[in-house]
Amino acid sequence: MTLALDPAAQDLLFREAHTAHTFTDEPVSEAQMRAVYDLIKLAPTAFNQSPLRVTLLRSREARERLLPLMSRGNRDKTGSAPLTALLSADVDFHEKLPKLLPALPDLKDGMYAEETVRERSGSFNATLQAGYFLLGVRAAGLAAGPMSGFDAEGVNKEFFGDGRQKVLLVVNIGRPGPDAFRPRNPRLEYAEAVTVL
Repeated sequence: MTLALDPAAQDLLFREAHTAHTFTDEPVSEAQMRAVYDLIKLAPTAFNQSPLRVTLLRSREARERLLPLMSRGNRDKTGSAPLTALLSADVDFHEKLPKLLPALPDLKDGMYAEETVRERSGSFNATLQAGYFLLGVRAAGLAAGPMSGFDAEGVNKEFFGDGRQKVLLVVNIGRPGPDAFRPRNPRLEYAEAVTVL
């Protein structure tokens, strides 16, 4: 059986896509990032809560604030990428639920009244959206370099001082530079990863 998605698109989004470790200095435009967001905002989340927030670090000053908070192995590539995104979960996503899910006006003050419930649900659903974000970057013909090697508490304090956003992932974005990609590591085969009951 074949997939409905064109083979070239399959390659762009999945087969040929790798985590980028170097980037050219070609800028990533605001129009490109708006197009990425307009595509990925349609990703499914529980009750359409849409808790992902994206903070784009375009300026050298913003990047300089981030670099000391990155693990040593991630500093050079973050410093040289034309754009870095902080993907975070909004703890107060419930405030936007009346707009996002008008059919359930009591949801905001009912199920999501407790902050611990919002943190757990928001983190899970924003992580789902982060996966779509990476696909959206690839769909724009750009390379993504997602990283978890950073001081999350430090990033939250430096960029989200009020504590209402919790960083999940740091993603470098741009055109791949020389030796941007490492060889692909093995993946589990269907029979190893899928159980049919």
